[in-house]
Amino acid sequence: MSTTEDETEMDATVIVVGGGPAGLSAALFAQKNGLETTVFDTDETWMHKAHLFNYLGIGSVGGSEFMATARQQVDDFGTDRRQGEEVTSVEGDGDGFVVETDDGTYEADYVILATGANRDLAADLECAFTDEDLVDVDVDMETSVDGVYATGAMVRPEEWQAAIAVGDGAAAALNILSSEKGEYYHDFDVPADAARVFGEHVAE
Repeated sequence: MSTTEDETEMDATVIVVGGGPAGLSAALFAQKNGLETTVFDTDETWMHKAHLFNYLGIGSVGGSEFMATARQQVDDFGTDRRQGEEVTSVEGDGDGFVVETDDGTYEADYVILATGANRDLAADLECAFTDEDLVDVDVDMETSVDGVYATGAMVRPEEWQAAIAVGDGAAAALNILSSEKGEYYHDFDVPADAARVFGEHVAE
């Protein structure tokens, strides 16, 4: 399924807490497919200490270079990326979620947590945890709290790989899109649609 004008007309909003591979992947899938998405990123990702040789399709890339490209990609689709703005609390209000930072208060229908090994916000939201003190999620990365998703190192004891984190973020966003559509949603673009969907960002 490729993105069309009609498919992008959705009212749901998504807040992503964390701007590493998982968070940016979630933001990319959500924003690209019509969900108004905000990312809060304190730039504490482990990627700045990494060099990728094991990311399929990329022979070799520095972690910081990878992050710069990923940020530009989500920015190009219009994501509201708030660099350096730290989330201090997330609370459910019955109709969605209220996210607090030192700079303001934000509301969203869905929250995707991508805060690495820091699971404090998930605990504050009273998400269920496993016996290993990991956030308990289903295959779509949804926690025990409806509308709250957890990704990456929050849900895995040792599998701290960029490729896995990116998949987690995509799974969370696609599940949200499917929930909003009322049917399974597939983000599948074809070459004939590339110029219309991506415009000047299409690779030569």
